[in-house]
Amino acid sequence: MNNRTGLLRIRLLRGVNLAIRDATTRSSDPYVVISTAHQKFKSRVVKKNCNPEWNEEFTLSITDINNPIKLAVFDKDRFTKDDGMGSAKIDIKPYIECLNMGLENLPNGCVVKRVQPSRSNNLADESPCVWNDGKIVQDMTLRLENAECGEVMIQIQLFNAAGIKGLRTNSLA
Repeated sequence: MNNRTGLLRIRLLRGVNLAIRDATTRSSDPYVVISTAHQKFKSRVVKKNCNPEWNEEFTLSITDINNPIKLAVFDKDRFTKDDGMGSAKIDIKPYIECLNMGLENLPNGCVVKRVQPSRSNNLADESPCVWNDGKIVQDMTLRLENAECGEVMIQIQLFNAAGIKGLRTNSLA
């Protein structure tokens, strides 16, 4: 396995219509855990809110685009085990396809690709890959599995990606 890595920045933006896990307040105290095989990041807890705004960034080292990136939402509990509120997988393969197009000098805001929701991804809505300031970013709204409701909005961007297994191009910033 290749030891060279790229850095994937995940901007955790917000949750929408997350499940109620605290019956007394008819709310939840949600936080998010983002993990790969060797890394784990936890967001801050947003108290009493089913539509939390996190606006946090996490940077993961990526060596193989086939290794899943998992996102899980939990309700923080004081005296008992935290309650699960749903999970999703972040599929970066369509994003990598955009990088492999070898694009240059596009106008800011140009949509390079539109990824559609399917059974093979957790997308709740169309997910555009957009050219901005010489880089491609992808906005995603992820529908949570194993929950009665809820979506999480994120944005991804890859940096220093030469040598990642499954990535063909070496011309990335």
